[in-house]
Amino acid sequence: MKSRIELLVQTMQRHPRRIMAGLGALLLGTGVTAVAVAVAPLAPDATELPVRQVAESVSPLPIAPLAQAATATPAPFVLFRSDLTRRDDSVQSLLKRLGVRDSDAAAFLRSDHTAHVLLSGDAGKLVSVETDGQRLQRLTARWLPDEADQRFSRLVVERGADNRFASRLELAPLDRSVRLASGTIRHTLFEATDAAHLPDSVAAQLADLFASEIDFRRDLQAGDRFHVAYETLEADGEVLSYGRLLGAEFINAGRKHQAMWFQEPGSKGNFYTLDGQSLQRAFLASPLSFSRVSSGYGMRFHPISGQQKAHLGVDFAAPTGTPVRSVADGLVEFAGWKNGYGNIVIVQHRDQKSTAYAHLSRINVRQGQHIEQSALVGAVGSTGASTGAHLHFEYLIRDQHQDPLLLARARDGQPVSASAKGEFKRLAQAMRQQLAAAATVVQASAQ
Repeated sequence: MKSRIELLVQTMQRHPRRIMAGLGALLLGTGVTAVAVAVAPLAPDATELPVRQVAESVSPLPIAPLAQAATATPAPFVLFRSDLTRRDDSVQSLLKRLGVRDSDAAAFLRSDHTAHVLLSGDAGKLVSVETDGQRLQRLTARWLPDEADQRFSRLVVERGADNRFASRLELAPLDRSVRLASGTIRHTLFEATDAAHLPDSVAAQLADLFASEIDFRRDLQAGDRFHVAYETLEADGEVLSYGRLLGAEFINAGRKHQAMWFQEPGSKGNFYTLDGQSLQRAFLASPLSFSRVSSGYGMRFHPISGQQKAHLGVDFAAPTGTPVRSVADGLVEFAGWKNGYGNIVIVQHRDQKSTAYAHLSRINVRQGQHIEQSALVGAVGSTGASTGAHLHFEYLIRDQHQDPLLLARARDGQPVSASAKGEFKRLAQAMRQQLAAAATVVQASAQ
């Protein structure tokens, strides 16, 4: 025993660190064991835990209704498509464009007396079809027989349970609603109204309305703005046409111009400033609705002679067939062919004023005929000494040529009468609110 103790002492002297590390490990192991022994009794024995059984009734799923649903007849497959009739349409071309491949339907539309109205008269009827993929189930056409009327025409062609077609023609009430739009000028009024998705007919009214205040060829500036309220004509929730411009605001070079439509009892109606001053003019600003001036009044390089020559009118670039209107009431002094003018109409107005419309592709009036402002006198063409389709327009006072673009500057309307001022003020306040709302519409811009 003594020798073992001496050996242990010698070993501790030679390797003290190893001996201390061994003792530490031994003590640590002993401590962990002690803790384990102390904690283990706190955990419950799973075999001694109480056991409880829970039983609940469960209702089975309704098998019968599911089976019936699986065997039920599926809902019919229906496709809807719409398009507008065109001037050169046939039954076949219209149905093809609408995705209808149905010889029975085509034969019925060609032979049925009532359905014949579909492609007769003016083009632009709104046609909607319902098909099962190709076969026609129902066709509905809607159009305005007369925009002054408060009703629209509806043609309905339906396939019956016996697979035979039937047709009917109806008249139904027309719905009128108001839309708002807003735009910002970047380059031209044309671009801005297109970017604002403003219908061409409404854009034309906007240009005509402020032509006496703003020269849309010279005065526009980038950043000018317009806000409008206009009328839509709807049938069964579908827009058939766009009606009158009801009110407008145009901000040009920081100056605000406002106007609204107002009709006094017994009058034709007119545009007024919101304080009641008439904007009616004896002459329209342009013989074309919303067109582009391609050559102004004054000296120019003549495209045919190749020389500098005075241009005694204004040229409006427009496609052949574009309607040409009289800018004022008057008497047709001449209608026919005249040298380099080609087909020309000359209209005599009051106060020794006259206007001329040249290079027409057709003439719609006759000499000696009395016509009103906006009456159709002909259509744009390229007859006579002309290098392309356009309208040459002249304005004369006592047979002396004047700049036609100055026509629209003069007003000759009367303000709102005293008896109508109360109603006018009420409507003018409502229009101010509408134009303010239009200004909040997301601004459109033409880049």
